[in-house]
Amino acid sequence: MSAESDSPLRVAIVTGSTRPGRKSETIARWVHDIAAKRDDATFEIVDIAEYALPLFDEPIPPMAGLYANPHTNKWAATVASFDAFVFVTPEYNRSTTGALKNALDYLYAEWNNKAAGFVSYGINGGVRATEHLRLILNELQVATVRASVALTMAEDFQGFTDFTPRESQEDSVGKTLDQVVAWGNAMRLVRAPAMSA
Repeated sequence: MSAESDSPLRVAIVTGSTRPGRKSETIARWVHDIAAKRDDATFEIVDIAEYALPLFDEPIPPMAGLYANPHTNKWAATVASFDAFVFVTPEYNRSTTGALKNALDYLYAEWNNKAAGFVSYGINGGVRATEHLRLILNELQVATVRASVALTMAEDFQGFTDFTPRESQEDSVGKTLDQVVAWGNAMRLVRAPAMSA
């Protein structure tokens, strides 16, 4: 058994927006507060705004794993350290944000054979952002779980601005985390041959 499988599963709660006045930071903290009650994994907020990634500027495609820029290497080290992810994303024009898409595009191997779940928000719960992310993550060899959280501006935000989630949404977070943890552990076994090679 590998040292990785003996250590607690590490799950990143990734903020999907970098704009001023964003809601993703508040929602990520809410998800983290719920997750912190669990004892089956460790959870950490990863704020993509802190990495200040410019529009993708690597001269060699990420599949090669030959990163030229310090900001890329810093981002790669962070992503590589996690077993699974929960992406907190608003919906912009029937998709996720450009900032999150850019952060995903920077790397390849660091995402491979890991698990992911989604907490989306928007007028219609941000569900189209989640569906688009599923397609992107499939190409990055990330296993996405079926359960997800969809926060609507009318029902989970007071006056469409202040985040006041319905009580039932905590149950949705729990179900999503249940699947992320289960699949995160399963994907460790998928990665094990590569780790021992």
